[in-house]
Amino acid sequence: MQVFETERLNVRWLEVRDAEFILHLLNEPGWLQYIGDKGIRSTDDAENYILSGPRSMYERHGFGLFVVETKETHIPLGLCGLIKRDGLEDVDLGFAFLSVHQSQGYAYEAAKGTLEYARKLDINRLVAITTKDNMSSSKLLEKLGMALEGYVTLPNDTEELKLYSIDLKA
Repeated sequence: MQVFETERLNVRWLEVRDAEFILHLLNEPGWLQYIGDKGIRSTDDAENYILSGPRSMYERHGFGLFVVETKETHIPLGLCGLIKRDGLEDVDLGFAFLSVHQSQGYAYEAAKGTLEYARKLDINRLVAITTKDNMSSSKLLEKLGMALEGYVTLPNDTEELKLYSIDLKA
């Protein structure tokens, strides 16, 4: 199901048929370094991740991580969307793109569209988290107008993360 589109991108729900893409993305060095190892080692693991993660969140909240693909080729480039995480009071903006599709403006375009989508859902405030050493994500969040608010440690984790926020009513 399509969620929204931008000039170059379609943003849609993640489907079980996206398992190969998820297997690839979740094992990229950048995902492992900045997000963490989710233990996805097979397409079966990827299918389970899709069903128990994003698809489950769609059912509970009406949003989640979405597939970002080009309008022309429908090739998945990455994920971008809204996440309701334990340990964060507000809805979180999340994104991750295959390394081959980074530095082409896709993450910014998808994230900007996601902010607009969040406004349509009447989400008043959005946050985002990133590791302290993930400078490219920090730069993108700041370009979106998000401000560094402080630091947070999520439940069952020990790493202190940067916490960004934006008021969507402004």
